Amino acid sequence: MTATREIAMASDSNCSESADWDDFVQSHPRAHLLQLSRWGMLKQKFGWDARIVTLNDNDRICAGALVLLKQLPIFAGKMAYVPMGGFASAPTEYEALWFAIRRETGAAFLKLEPGCLPSGDAPGLESMGFKPSPQTIQPATTIIVDIAADDDAILSRMNQGTRRKIRKSLAGDIIYKVGERADLADFVGLAQQTGARNAFGVHSAAYFETVYDLFMPRYGALLLAEHDGELLAAIMVFALGDTAWYLYGASSRAHSKLYATYGIQWRAMQWAKQRGCRYYDFWGVPDCDESTLEAQFKTRSDGLWGVYGFKRGWGGIVRRSLGAWDLAWNPLVYQAYRAALKLRG
Repeated sequence: MTATREIAMASDSNCSESADWDDFVQSHPRAHLLQLSRWGMLKQKFGWDARIVTLNDNDRICAGALVLLKQLPIFAGKMAYVPMGGFASAPTEYEALWFAIRRETGAAFLKLEPGCLPSGDAPGLESMGFKPSPQTIQPATTIIVDIAADDDAILSRMNQGTRRKIRKSLAGDIIYKVGERADLADFVGLAQQTGARNAFGVHSAAYFETVYDLFMPRYGALLLAEHDGELLAAIMVFALGDTAWYLYGASSRAHSKLYATYGIQWRAMQWAKQRGCRYYDFWGVPDCDESTLEAQFKTRSDGLWGVYGFKRGWGGIVRRSLGAWDLAWNPLVYQAYRAALKLRG
C-alpha cells in the first residue's frame, strides 16, 4: 500500500508535520536532515512543491522519501527530486518506492541524490533504470570528521596549522554563544559580505528566517563568535541521528588573527558531540578525488576550491556520495532536459 502526505507549511514548534515519517527517518541508519518533513516545508516556501511518499506494511512505514517537485519550463511537466534519500527497511523495496513516486507525483523524471550508501544497502541504480546525471543539486563530495573520540584525539588528527589556530581562537577575547532569532539580521548581513567577497550567492533573509523557525533548536543551532560586540563569524549547524552538518556560514575579515572561523567550528563540533553525533560533515568540497584536491587546492579559488584549503586541515576524510542519478519516465521530456543542460554548459 502507498501513502502520500501533503506537507503543511508552518514556522514554529507546533507545526503540523508528518511525525510518523520523521520518526522513520530518524530511526534509519542513513538518517538525513534533508529528508525531514520540515525540509519540505522550507522548500515549499521557495519555489518547490513537496510530498512524502511511503510504502506501508500493516500501517507501518517500510520505505519512503521526501519528494520535492519542480515545474519544468514550457509546460513540459514536473521533475521529482529526492535529496539524500529515499529510505527502505530492505533493499528489495527500493524499486517499488520509485514506482510509487512516479504514480503519486506524475513527474516526467526522477532525480535522485541518495547520499552515501553502505555496501549492500540498495541494489545497483543502473539495474533499476537510473543513469548518472550531469546536474547535481547537493555537493557530491565532502569532508567528514569523526568526533566520537576525546578532544585530544580529535585535535591530534588535524594538521598543525589548524590546531594552532583553534588554540589561539579559544585563548583570545572571543565570545562564543548560541544565537537567537533576533541575531539573524547580523548573520544575514555578514553572510552577504562573505558572498560578495567570495563571489557566491547567498540565500535571502526570508530563507534564513524560515530555516531558523523550522529547525532551531530542535535540529540545529545558530552559533556566533563576537569580539567587543562585533560579529566575526557565524554558522548554522544541524544534527540528526549520528551526524551533524555545517550548512551555512559567514565570516568577517576584521581581527583575522583571532581566528574566529576556527574557534566557531570547534564549538560546533562540541555542540554536535553533546547531541550524540559521531560525525561532523563539512558539507561540500570540489567534486574531485583526494589526489586531485591536494594537487590543485593551492592554485585554485573558484567554486568550492576556496573552502577546501580550510576544511582539509580538520583531520577528516574526503568522501564522495553516489552523486546524482536520473530515472526517465517520459523519454521525450527527459531528452529535452538533457539538451537544455548541455546548452547551458
